[in-house]
Amino acid sequence: MSDILTREFGISPALLAAARRAEDEIRPVFARIDAVSESCSYKVLAAFRKNRIADTHFAWNTGYGYDDAGRAAVERVYADVFGAEAALVRPLIVNGTHAISLALTGVLRPSDELLYCTGAPYDTIQPTIGLTGDEGNGSLREYGVTYQQAELLPGGDIDRDAVRRAITPATRVIALQRATGYSDRKALTMAEIAGFTAFCHDVDPDIILFVDNCYGEFLDELEPSNVGADIVAGSLIKNPGGGLALSGGYIAGRQDLIERVACRMTTPGIGGECGLTFGQTRTILQGLFIAPHVVAGAQKGAVFCARLFENLGFSVSPRWDEERSDIIETVRLGSPEALIAFCEGIQSASPVDSHVRPEPWDMPGYDDKVIMAAGAFVQGSSIEMSADGPLREPFNVYFQGGLTYEHAKTGVLAAAQRLIDKGIIKTL
Repeated sequence: MSDILTREFGISPALLAAARRAEDEIRPVFARIDAVSESCSYKVLAAFRKNRIADTHFAWNTGYGYDDAGRAAVERVYADVFGAEAALVRPLIVNGTHAISLALTGVLRPSDELLYCTGAPYDTIQPTIGLTGDEGNGSLREYGVTYQQAELLPGGDIDRDAVRRAITPATRVIALQRATGYSDRKALTMAEIAGFTAFCHDVDPDIILFVDNCYGEFLDELEPSNVGADIVAGSLIKNPGGGLALSGGYIAGRQDLIERVACRMTTPGIGGECGLTFGQTRTILQGLFIAPHVVAGAQKGAVFCARLFENLGFSVSPRWDEERSDIIETVRLGSPEALIAFCEGIQSASPVDSHVRPEPWDMPGYDDKVIMAAGAFVQGSSIEMSADGPLREPFNVYFQGGLTYEHAKTGVLAAAQRLIDKGIIKTL
């Protein structure tokens, strides 16, 4: 191993020694990750068996997509895996932001209020709400939906007192963002989500609890719908697609809410009865089947990144031995040069476009320039190894993914080596 990593990737013997020390320390965490992966794999297989998945489900039709047995089977499997009454799983949901937007615009009505209880939502969701972006594009605010947010407590916990004070008779949806996003906060654990959903339903049983589940699938044996969330959404080119889904997103939850969202997705009177899958049912289902194992590899890569960079003197979140609820590892690099160097290292260890050098750019939906490294088989696939971050203080990089632990580990080593080569890391 050492010879090829040194010869082909330029990893120094000193850094390889540091990697071995880090791996020795994190092996007990790997055992916990494997146990969750095993349980989730059984759950997924049980859903396939229950719904009698057959080769005929991989065929596809044309036109309106009426009576698409494969599409219906995919959505039944997703509903079972996510502990929900119903699900929409469509390749034409372009990303996680689109899935979240569909869920919110589907269930909210004029004069309703949306309350985010995890502080400001992810940058790309803000135009949907109407917090940023151009007027006239159909934001929730334009349709008369009001908005409030409750900030998290200093330790990253939900401030229940602030949420209770913010709830009004108009509050229709309370939203939780499970993952960190471009922030320093911790991801919400399943126990925290369960406790908060119970709290909200006690305060007002009619409030709809929505969870942005992006990056969090299969980090726990349960999903938010199992513990009280009324509706959840995410992307197929993140965790649940297993690196095989070519595009798409999912929304799962209560039957009545999914019907509303389906009518928003197409049109009232048609809902989820139409819509081609364009032959993607095979890759969507196969990706879901292997997703627990793939997510386990990504988690291990994040744990390795945390321990190695912590040993190298950087602040990381979460720490290597902390409970995780998403696949994202945040490393505070402290300078734009370090952020760019880290991403260059990740890109250099990618199977696709390893020869390309990432550059910061004005990415749609963000106020700051963003640098993104992702040499992926599926463009934008966050479950494949990637790293990105906005060029703003404190210059955090957000590392995620890796279809295998070995690939994630190689990327982390290449990123550290690039920081060494540029003189940012001076001693090991």
